[in-house]
Amino acid sequence: MKPLRLAATLTAALLALLPTTARADVTYPDPRPITGQQIIHDPAVRHLKNGLYVAYSTGGVIGARLSRDGRQWDDAGNAFAEPPRWWYAYNDTADPWAPDLSYRDGRYWLYYAVSSWGGNHSAIGVATSRSGLPGTWTDHGTAFTSETTDPYNAIDPAIVRADGRLWMAFGSYWTGIRMVELNPKTGKALPGAPVHHLATRPDAPYAVEGPYVVRHGRYYYLFASYDACCAGANSTYKIRVGRSTSVTGPYTDSTGTPMLQGGGDLLLSGHGRYAGPGGQSVFRDHGEDWLAYHYYDAQDNGTPKLGINKLGWTKDGWPAVL
Repeated sequence: MKPLRLAATLTAALLALLPTTARADVTYPDPRPITGQQIIHDPAVRHLKNGLYVAYSTGGVIGARLSRDGRQWDDAGNAFAEPPRWWYAYNDTADPWAPDLSYRDGRYWLYYAVSSWGGNHSAIGVATSRSGLPGTWTDHGTAFTSETTDPYNAIDPAIVRADGRLWMAFGSYWTGIRMVELNPKTGKALPGAPVHHLATRPDAPYAVEGPYVVRHGRYYYLFASYDACCAGANSTYKIRVGRSTSVTGPYTDSTGTPMLQGGGDLLLSGHGRYAGPGGQSVFRDHGEDWLAYHYYDAQDNGTPKLGINKLGWTKDGWPAVL
């Protein structure tokens, strides 16, 4: 462990010396080796207070995996024993997508989306648990919804607290990434709350989705998945990032290009066997930031698998995958 930790420290120190714009020739690091149940899509990873690591994901009834060390992962069933009945109003097979896992006020909060491929008649649901373990969740129904008349899609939720208020980033295609304020007691969108616009692409189909917002220093960082997922080894997913001093934006990249104009620094792209990384989340563990995502294994028929990398920060305050 000590040589690996020293190597990571030296890598972070070298990255801190690089200018933020010198990224075109970057060599992306491979995810750290893991064993056990590696198949996953859109992972939300967290180190629980009982010492276990949990990863919730798209599929099943919100698929779950558990680990004692963050390296050996075992199948742990699903968040729910069976789908809540309201899911069927948004998906004929009650298929949930892209969960988000957070902790506040003595409870774990699980957000997730229910939708159908290619449509924005969608809903984001919310559930709570004292332990965060699969099988312990109480569902509380919809937190936010979208309809075919809306210019956004209510999927891919991500929760962030800012200045004593609770916010949810969300969005997929349909003009990109949005944000809405939540009631911290119910975990649901405030009635009549404005829907802020955080990021989009210049042209249809506005291929940006899967937001995740992190506070580091005086900035909020918006991570998002660009281009196409779900095509196995042919997936073109990649992770880009911008930052803002306000949680609701405007977010810009290191060149000053707004994410509302297609900006975003390239953080992680496909390389070698690791095609189409995306569906990302960030979790904190032992005082360090870690990036969790899925990639499509080009050496295993494009199977989606769990990727985890340490997330460092340059001297100019930009994230770097280690």
